[in-house]
Amino acid sequence: MTRVLDNEQSGVAGRRPVRLGPFSAVLRWRPLVALLGGLVVLLAVFVLNVGLGEYQISPLEVLNTLFGGGDRAQQIIIWELRLPRSLTGLLVGAALGLSGAIMQALARNPLASPDMLGITWGAGTAATLVIVLGGTAGSLAGALANYGLPLVALAGGLITGIAVYALAYRRGVDSFRLVLVGVGVSALAGNATYWLLTVGDVTDASRALVWLTGSLNARGWEHVIPVAIVLVVLIPLTLIGTHVLGALQFDDDMVRGLGVRMDFSRGALLLASVALASIATAAAGPIQFVALATPQIALRVARTSRPPLLTAAVLGAALVVGSDVISRTAFGGLELPVGIITAILGAPYLIYLLVRRYREVRA
Repeated sequence: MTRVLDNEQSGVAGRRPVRLGPFSAVLRWRPLVALLGGLVVLLAVFVLNVGLGEYQISPLEVLNTLFGGGDRAQQIIIWELRLPRSLTGLLVGAALGLSGAIMQALARNPLASPDMLGITWGAGTAATLVIVLGGTAGSLAGALANYGLPLVALAGGLITGIAVYALAYRRGVDSFRLVLVGVGVSALAGNATYWLLTVGDVTDASRALVWLTGSLNARGWEHVIPVAIVLVVLIPLTLIGTHVLGALQFDDDMVRGLGVRMDFSRGALLLASVALASIATAAAGPIQFVALATPQIALRVARTSRPPLLTAAVLGAALVVGSDVISRTAFGGLELPVGIITAILGAPYLIYLLVRRYREVRA
C-alpha cells in the first residue's frame, strides 16, 4: 500500500521522485529498462560483428582482446582492421538515431527525419561533388576528397537544412508542410547527385556510387574520430535541451507562455540534428531509414510522449551494427553494403507510418 501511495503522490504509476541534495528528478522505470535493454543488444551485435571475418574470433576472445588480452594476431586483426569498422557503424547509427529523435520531436511528426527531409541527400550531394571532382579539378578538390569530406558533408547538410526550414516557414513551421518541402528538396538533391555521377571520371564515380549506398567497408580510425568528436560535443548539449523538447510538444502560444525562446531553441536543436546527420553521412554514406525508424521504435518501447533521445541513439547504433552483421553473413560470400539492409528493413516501416498517418488525418 505504501508503494502505491508513493506512486500516486508522485503523479503517475511507475514513476518515483529521486532527490540528491538540491537536485531532484523523476525516475521512470520503463524508459530506463528500454535503454538498458538496447545497450545489451548493442553490445551483443557489436562483439559479434568484430569477431566476423575469414579469421573467426569468438565473442569471449573479442572481449578478452578489447580489455588488453589476446595474442598478437588477434590484437592486430581487431584493433587495426575490424574495430574501426564496427565503431564507425556504432557511432553513425547513434548519430542518426539521435538526429531523427530530435527532428521528430521538433516537428511533432513521425515522418520527419533527416533522410525524409533531404538533409542526408544534401550532405551526400556535397560529398559526391568533391569525390567526383577530386581527380579532375585540381588540388583543392582532391584535398577535400581525401581529408575534408566531413566538413564538406556538414556544409551540404547545413545548407539543405536551412533551405528546407526557410521554404517551409510561414509564420511558423507546420510539420506537414515541412515534410512535403523536405521530400521535394530530397528529390532535387538526389537527381543532382546522380547527374554528378554521370559527368565524373568512371573510377571516381564508382567510388562515390559505393559510398552512396551506405557502406562500412574499409572504414578506419579516420572515419571514427570525426563522428566521435561530434557526438561527444552534441550529446550533452541536446540532453541539456531535453526540457525544451518537452515544452515544444505543446502549441506555440503555450510554449511562449512557458517562457521558452521558441524560435531560438528550435533553431539550435535543428542545427544539432542537421550536424549529426551530416557527419554520419560523411562517415558512411547516406544510410537510409535509421533516423526514421529508430526514434519511433524507442518511443513505443519506452512508452514516452516523445522519442527518448538516448534510447533512440542506442537503438540506431544497434540497428546499423546489426545490419552490418546481416550483410556479412546472410548471403554467403557476397557482402552487401549496410545501407541496402537498412533500406530492406526500413521501407516496410515507412509504408506503415504513411498508412497510419493517412488514417489519422482521415479520422
